[in-house]
Amino acid sequence: MDQAAALGGLFLAAFGAATILPFQSELVFVGLQLADAAGVGALVVVASIGNTLGAVVNYVMGRGVERFRGRRWFPVTQAQLDRAQDWYRRWGVWTLLLSWAPFGDAFTVVAGIMRTRWWVFLALVALAKTGRYVVLAWITAQAAG
Repeated sequence: MDQAAALGGLFLAAFGAATILPFQSELVFVGLQLADAAGVGALVVVASIGNTLGAVVNYVMGRGVERFRGRRWFPVTQAQLDRAQDWYRRWGVWTLLLSWAPFGDAFTVVAGIMRTRWWVFLALVALAKTGRYVVLAWITAQAAG
């Protein structure tokens, strides 16, 4: 597989996985690492950038979601939104360190709703997302021997 195609596919998978779309980037990452399609450093950087940019999309969506609150087609009830905002107020921006987890995408949307400072959002999310891929690369390398 061409390295540029492999990295491009990884970027798209990582980007999609960070949005509300049902993507999984971990399988793509591990597959490319095991296939030695690119260096581990390049895989971590590309996946981290893609996943972080996907979280930025969630943040931007959160910033604009208020105007749709209460509409019949809106996928979140007022009670769910209030509960998420209360939780975010209680635990604060540190919840963004969980943005790598399957439920973490919701935190990135709520961060936008709560108007979290941009640089704080970006720093914490990038740290969390990069950390996840570093750990995944290490586990994969250990398992592969």
